[in-house]
Amino acid sequence: MAEEGAVIACHTVEEWNHQLGQAKESSKLVVVDFTASWCGPCRIIAPIFAELAKKFTNAIFLKVDVDELKTVSEEWKVTAMPTFIFLKDGEVVDKLVGAHKDELPRKVELLLNKQ
Repeated sequence: MAEEGAVIACHTVEEWNHQLGQAKESSKLVVVDFTASWCGPCRIIAPIFAELAKKFTNAIFLKVDVDELKTVSEEWKVTAMPTFIFLKDGEVVDKLVGAHKDELPRKVELLLNKQ
C-alpha cells in the first residue's frame, strides 16, 4: 500500500486488483477517480483529488486512466470522465460523475462520517 495521503495510480489490471484487495481488507473508504489524459475537466479536478488524499488519510484514493485500463473501466460501467466511485468493503456506496469540485469533498466527508 502506498504512503498515507497519496493518490495511488493503477497502471495494470494486476495492480488494480491488488490495490482493491488490500483496500477491501482494510475496511477503509475507497475513492476511485476514473480519468483520462485528454479530459480537460479531469485535469482541473486532479489537484483537488490529490488534496483530498492528503486531508483524508483514513480513506484510500485510487486513480485509473480509462484508456490504460479499458477492461476495468468497462467492468465498472464508466461512460464519462471524470467518474468517482466510492467503495466500502468492496461494494459501491456512491458515485459522482463530473468534475464537481464542491460536491466531491462533501461526499468524501459524508461517507467517512458514516463509518
